[in-house]
Amino acid sequence: MNDNEVDLEFEAGPNTPQMMEIPGGMGGMIDLGSMLSGMGGGRKKTRKLKIIDAYEPLIAEESDSLIDKDTMIQSALELAQSEGVVFVDEIDKICARSERQGADVSREGVQRDLLPLIEGTTVSTKHGSIKTDHILFIASGAFHVAKPSDLLPELQGRLPIRVELSALSHEDMRRILVEPESSLSKQYIGLMETEGVALSFSEDGIGAIADAAVEVNTRVENIGARRLHTILERVLDEISFTATDKHGESLVIDAGYVNSRVADLAANADLSRFVL
Repeated sequence: MNDNEVDLEFEAGPNTPQMMEIPGGMGGMIDLGSMLSGMGGGRKKTRKLKIIDAYEPLIAEESDSLIDKDTMIQSALELAQSEGVVFVDEIDKICARSERQGADVSREGVQRDLLPLIEGTTVSTKHGSIKTDHILFIASGAFHVAKPSDLLPELQGRLPIRVELSALSHEDMRRILVEPESSLSKQYIGLMETEGVALSFSEDGIGAIADAAVEVNTRVENIGARRLHTILERVLDEISFTATDKHGESLVIDAGYVNSRVADLAANADLSRFVL
């Protein structure tokens, strides 16, 4: 009976009027098209499903009907205003440097646009207005070329607490390679499985990859854990290209194999700058 098909009607989508924001204009304008299209009840969409596959969407739709969406949206707005956290990554990319002209004008403009948000203002969203006065703003950047002092003085004053992070160590790199659920090593193992190749990494192999990443970061440029991508690609590029010819084989990546692939390249600072 579970394989029998039935026709069910589901809501085609939410009926909440969409808010339109025009740069430089008044915020909070309602999209009349979306509002009028939802008048007279939600639109229905018929779907043909097997009985066994119909349980989940039916339960989801019935659960939605039990939720007071107005109360939920209001609670979400209050939570965002009182306990919200905004993370601004790569803020060093909008630093205006004194020795450069031209594009730095636009960078300064971005900083001036961020300033009222961090100082505290009211932002219009499709669910209502949010005050940013009590939202925590965290900004981060590598600052290899620019310096925090290159930011606008007003913006520096609104980001008073500064913390300098230490470079990733060998142990940090090793943990990144093995501990995450979707770590790089597990991704490559899964990729090789699609070609029928049983790939594995030995403990000393993981250690050698971590060593190579730390060494190149120290001598060339410290790009953090991103270096693991290039090191692993260099170690496994030959295996990846010839995987179809190794169907049914088992391959172990140990320290000896890693060193044979990257040692000479890592020793050449000029070459590793472009390849690794």
